[in-house]
Amino acid sequence: MEVIKTVVLLTLMTLLFVWVGGMMGGTQGMLIALVMAGVMNFVSYFYSDQLVLRHYNAVPVSRQEANGLYTIVERLSQKANLPLPQVYIIPDSTPNAFATGRNPKHAAVAVTEGLLQLLDDEEVEAVLAHELSHVRHYDILVGTIAATIAGAIGVIANMLQFGAIFGGGDRENRPNPIVMIALAIILPLAAAVIQMAISRNREYMADEGAARLTRHPEWLQSALAKLSNYNRQGMVHEATPESAHLFIVNPFSGKDISFASLFSTHPSTEDRIARLEELKLELKS
Repeated sequence: MEVIKTVVLLTLMTLLFVWVGGMMGGTQGMLIALVMAGVMNFVSYFYSDQLVLRHYNAVPVSRQEANGLYTIVERLSQKANLPLPQVYIIPDSTPNAFATGRNPKHAAVAVTEGLLQLLDDEEVEAVLAHELSHVRHYDILVGTIAATIAGAIGVIANMLQFGAIFGGGDRENRPNPIVMIALAIILPLAAAVIQMAISRNREYMADEGAARLTRHPEWLQSALAKLSNYNRQGMVHEATPESAHLFIVNPFSGKDISFASLFSTHPSTEDRIARLEELKLELKS
């Protein structure tokens, strides 16, 4: 069911993108927008993983350098029937972990020193199982496509607003300037909502995948509770709206802003823990 939702949402983003391109400059504007998106997708698909790892100063580690962590990743990869991803440690006190890479053959998992200090071995295993579930479901690719399309819509919306003020595009078919300005504001918001909905769906799927992989939903429940409690002490200083999807729990959960939940890349920790509770009975039967 979650896969169907994601396909529908990605389709909506694509249609929204094509429509905005047509609004800006008719067929020519749509083609230009598609070329822009193609270039952005190419760069994101092939290079986003290395850019992210460099941004966080991730250090690759071998079995000899981090035997415990490496053994957990290796065991989970075998259970999930996945190639062994590259393993990285990030020298940062903020507890976090993420997976990156365009497919299982080019995947990497990274954990911070803060996460290894905060969680016990079982909780670390549950978090890594969550990240490997993202790899297994190609969530990284889906997220990259969604982010790229949303970014392209934002660029074109700015052009749409510029065109409303200064003119341009197809004068015969161009809508009223007030309508164009309204669309320039609404369309990026709509793209952001769709993008975040996709991310939330994938988080639920990864939680379920982790629970089935470890056979211990309570491990992930405990990890999520600890990480959420850490974030409630204040917004994680490294987090930005653009990088929020790289955190295992919502890094902005410490902020009391209910409207922001609409744009959150993560479901609430309470909902995730409740869903994992339901899985306990199923896995025990």
